[in-house]
Amino acid sequence: MTTAALPPFRTAVRHGGVGQVPLPHPDERHALRRIDWAATSSAAFYRSLEAALDPAPVSGRPDPLHNPYTPGAGRRPPELAGREIPLRRFDLLLDRVAHGRPDRSVLLTGPRGVGKTVLLDTFRSMASGRMWGTGGFETRPGHSLRRPIATAVHTALRELAPRHRAPERADHALGVLKSFVLASPAPAAGAGRGAVPRRRPVVDAVAVRGQADSGDLETDLADLFTAAASVATDLGVGICLLADELHDASHDDLSALCAACHRMARSGAPLVVVAAGLPDLPRALSTAKGYADRLFQHLGLGPLDRAATEHALVAPARARGVAFTPEALDELYRATGGHPFLVQSCGRAAWDLAEGATIRRADARAAVAEVKDEIGLHGDAPAPSRPASVAGAGRRPGARHGPADSPPGAHTAS
Repeated sequence: MTTAALPPFRTAVRHGGVGQVPLPHPDERHALRRIDWAATSSAAFYRSLEAALDPAPVSGRPDPLHNPYTPGAGRRPPELAGREIPLRRFDLLLDRVAHGRPDRSVLLTGPRGVGKTVLLDTFRSMASGRMWGTGGFETRPGHSLRRPIATAVHTALRELAPRHRAPERADHALGVLKSFVLASPAPAAGAGRGAVPRRRPVVDAVAVRGQADSGDLETDLADLFTAAASVATDLGVGICLLADELHDASHDDLSALCAACHRMARSGAPLVVVAAGLPDLPRALSTAKGYADRLFQHLGLGPLDRAATEHALVAPARARGVAFTPEALDELYRATGGHPFLVQSCGRAAWDLAEGATIRRADARAAVAEVKDEIGLHGDAPAPSRPASVAGAGRRPGARHGPADSPPGAHTAS
């Protein structure tokens, strides 16, 4: 009878005696070396672990199935490069609130495609990791903020309420929320014809009369924030509400939001708003309320610098056994100017076009040309900060171009 060949063993000292442990296969040893054991966060460690478990192309052309780059609307890149300052400042904000020192809310601004939505999602994950109540919404042109904010606050309270030792306190906050929702003005006759009506959040509570039910958004929003923050205070945590595309809000709604945030700042309540929008958002907020510039920590996002661009390109590829030549990196940085959406787009195209496990200048040039064609098909306007090699791509004579803050691919979200 034949027996299968046994794997090599090494002697290992175990608790209770000495035993034999199979040596890892050479492929397994290679995978272990690709894990970032010194990662500064569990998220970074698990991303490197996932990359290590993927089959890495060691010869031949890279497999498009394992292309790590993620251009698109609000899609998190494999490496969140060049955003260390916003992440560090938001982490400090969470620490300050945990120690009873509430801080200002946060304002993220920048042209489309620089990663505002990605940072909002990251901030929400960071707050959830601290057991905060979180809720998010996206502003829609021509729509009041009342219902989106009510939905976000409802989500945050549902996260906190099960942990509260005094259910009546959480029920009271939900009752205030119910009053806030019911105070929504009825839509005008004939308004929104053909549009799908937005549903009110279903709040399983008894409305509290006299709070958040005046019909005036500025007054009602301050009452709602105060009631919600009281639940977070009881639990020793905070509430984080995240608003995307806030530049689409009306003047009156921005005024009401600023007034509610001002009330939270004056009372020291642990409720912060993280808002994202285009570069003209700070001016719109200051027009709505003169003190708005003192309510928010303003974090402007723009293109990545050279080091961050290279890291965003090289790190995901290296984890899968693919390398870039210095000339290819030069070409990609010159073409993209560090614009995050373009970096991901060109990285993805270069991976798919590469003939071998090393991406060379010719591959980078072909990738840039392919991205130019893609931009041209949509007739989108470039951001003024981008180099002409991509910024001028695909412009049709006489075509109308978007505003200066639009990135390539206006179909993509920030």
